[in-house]
Amino acid sequence: MFLVYTQSSPRVRYIFKQLFERILGLKIKFTNEIEQFVSHSGPKCSYGEQALGKELFFKSSGLLFQRGLDESLAPEVRFVDKTPYFFEVEDPKSALFFDVFSASFYLLSRYEEYVPHANDAYGFPATESLAFKEGFLQLPVINIWGAQVKEILKQRFPDISFPDKKPTVEIICEVSEAYAYRKKGWFRTIEGYFSDLGKLNIMRIVQRTKVLLKLEKDPYQVYNYMINTARKNKANIRFFFGLGNYSYHDKSINYQNQTYQRLIKSIADYCSVGIRFSVDALQEETTQKVEQKRFENITHREASTSFCQYAKLNLPTTYRNLIEQEVNVDYSMGYLNHAGFRAGTCTPFFFYDLEYEIQTPLRIVPFCISKNAFTAFKTATKAQEIASRLIDTVKEVDGLVVIHLYNHLLDKTTPKHEFWDQMYHYFVKLHKEHS
Repeated sequence: MFLVYTQSSPRVRYIFKQLFERILGLKIKFTNEIEQFVSHSGPKCSYGEQALGKELFFKSSGLLFQRGLDESLAPEVRFVDKTPYFFEVEDPKSALFFDVFSASFYLLSRYEEYVPHANDAYGFPATESLAFKEGFLQLPVINIWGAQVKEILKQRFPDISFPDKKPTVEIICEVSEAYAYRKKGWFRTIEGYFSDLGKLNIMRIVQRTKVLLKLEKDPYQVYNYMINTARKNKANIRFFFGLGNYSYHDKSINYQNQTYQRLIKSIADYCSVGIRFSVDALQEETTQKVEQKRFENITHREASTSFCQYAKLNLPTTYRNLIEQEVNVDYSMGYLNHAGFRAGTCTPFFFYDLEYEIQTPLRIVPFCISKNAFTAFKTATKAQEIASRLIDTVKEVDGLVVIHLYNHLLDKTTPKHEFWDQMYHYFVKLHKEHS
């Protein structure tokens, strides 16, 4: 048991447990009694404004003992050996020259998403983040800082032991459209034919006809291929199905369609599935309840794992609504257009509500790679080079790589099929390489 002497606060308990227990694997206990701290014979440290004596001491910058938001807060970033640091402290007794716990809390709580900022159509953009502006978006800095704390603890307490960890990989597939042509209804089918005709896309007209006549499989129906390829490489894959009404943002087929329902049920028999909440559901809590009920009626299991369409988050409202609907895990923490770590970490964490100053039961699993981050690359080889740099940083800190994809990327009739097929094989093989 690792003992921490500090003034108790919700922020302190939250970030210390994340860093020590979930990242480093050490059980910790807090105390504000000097006698108990002094008499403790095991590994220990203090955290506050000043050291008690010669113990291992981490100086606080004060952020974790505050309540509410400071809209003027603007961390100054300094790089040392290509690693960013902020919330620097001046105390020769401090084990680190910066407040690692305040810096980690700032990123993990998404402090910058609460203060005034410019949104885009899908919420907080990567370009508004401190990590993007300062050039460390592709570094899981909290885990890197955690590794530095780990080395300090090893030096100070030679007998301390840490559990063995290995980097892991998980692929999440957002099913935005279950089928390209099937089960769209006569109106949308005729509309599709006229659209193809207007573009003189004869190949698509022929393909649509073959699919509708059951002479050919729908090009978006790649689920077995994805599952079997992942299984062969022992990779984890999870599908998120949308059950919203047809709208500008949601083009999938009707949730009442029996073929669609059988598809969801069959995939749920072979791997994990979750609900993809539509943009409408994210804007209206009643709609969210409706979609969640549809999922539960189809799968006969709780809709406890979610992904928000377009990774659209409006903090804290989005997560409060998920908690209200008893969603336990969400995978939406990431940027669709930029590879990297939105919350500065490659380790799942619990959502901390800054306005209520509480740790919530909602577990956040951040993704770091999505389709849009690689659309500009012409070859899979070049895209893999970029991805490997990010993945290598996760591997060094034994973290979790979550990759966000879509089923329609593997449509064999598209010009980019070969690119995405190579990328998919690259991603699923990562698990085998790291295990």
